[in-house]
Amino acid sequence: MSVIIQGSQLRTVLLGTRVEKATGTLAAETKTLFNITGGKVLITSIVGEVTTSVTVANSYKLQANPTTGATGDLVAATDIGTTDTPAGTLLGFDGIEASSIQQSPGVVPTLMRPIVVNTGTIEHVSAGTDGAITWVLTYIPLDDGATVTAA
Repeated sequence: MSVIIQGSQLRTVLLGTRVEKATGTLAAETKTLFNITGGKVLITSIVGEVTTSVTVANSYKLQANPTTGATGDLVAATDIGTTDTPAGTLLGFDGIEASSIQQSPGVVPTLMRPIVVNTGTIEHVSAGTDGAITWVLTYIPLDDGATVTAA
């Protein structure tokens, strides 16, 4: 049996372009994960995978910081460390600003509705000092020439 369309091609058709960024060891800081250039993009999914366990209290969130305008939360700050979050845990959220980050070893929500972000950055805000997360984002450019790259 031959394969007519590869999995990566199907993902691109359904969700757009894939970009990945590892946080490195979490620290109490705001750190840029992704750069958005050239205009608006539609984020179709964003999922994190804990690669090093988070074992200390950590109020953690993602936010969009546009070049012009006010910074806005993509998800509400959620403690991902008081109850340890082991390596391999998936992190996701439904795209509603007031929602919390959901975590599970194998099943998390992804966006119920896509999120539009303008030129600028997507950042994580971490209050903890251990653990690491790799975030995978998919997007579709809304403006010609708009792209997302790992910071």
